Amino acid sequence: MLLFLKSSSRTVHHYPDQESRIEVNKVRHSDDIDDNDIAGCCTSLTVWRKSLLFGCNGFTVIGSDGSLVYRVDNYSDNPNQMILMDGSGNPVFTICRRKQKLRLIDDNWLVYNGEVGKYCDTSARKPIFCVKKNVHILKTKQSAIAYVYNDGNSSAKGCAYMIEGSYKHRSCRILDESRQVVGEIKRKEASTGGVSFGLEVFVLVVNAAFDPGFAMAIVLLLDQMFQ
Repeated sequence: MLLFLKSSSRTVHHYPDQESRIEVNKVRHSDDIDDNDIAGCCTSLTVWRKSLLFGCNGFTVIGSDGSLVYRVDNYSDNPNQMILMDGSGNPVFTICRRKQKLRLIDDNWLVYNGEVGKYCDTSARKPIFCVKKNVHILKTKQSAIAYVYNDGNSSAKGCAYMIEGSYKHRSCRILDESRQVVGEIKRKEASTGGVSFGLEVFVLVVNAAFDPGFAMAIVLLLDQMFQ
């Protein structure tokens, strides 16, 4: 059974039921990355495009030790606002679609620390990042699929990070201003037999100097932009 614990600001969900734990363990115990290779330099997270709450769409993110690290639980298939929570249900980032008039093909999202009000009332909180989809209609040699700008300012000349690759194929890299890779999305395969998990389960590898929570927020945005 699911337990619901009330907090002062939101409902925190815990799911210690045996069936959910079994499902998490099935995903976790098939890691295709050697923990010894990433120790001290990177964080390896297994991302599952599934909420463990009944009737929700979302994500379940599992650490290399099998712990629940992040989660997203949404009741909408295409939400304009999402909250990334830690394993205990505490809000880490709120992600909101930026509404822009007369721009039919723009896909811009704002990222806020913690939890903000419904529909992201920006009067009392300033976004920390803006993530913008690359919407070039004509084919170019530009390999970036999305850009990340500081302070929610997508009109800035230079971006803080860019994402290259293909989210559809679960093969992306997050690069900083010096084009150093700080995060990577990879297909996940079983440790024996090379069995693929398809697109619903994949790996997020994050450099030690990069915030894994923000890397996961980028995953959520890519999922909305390209899924």
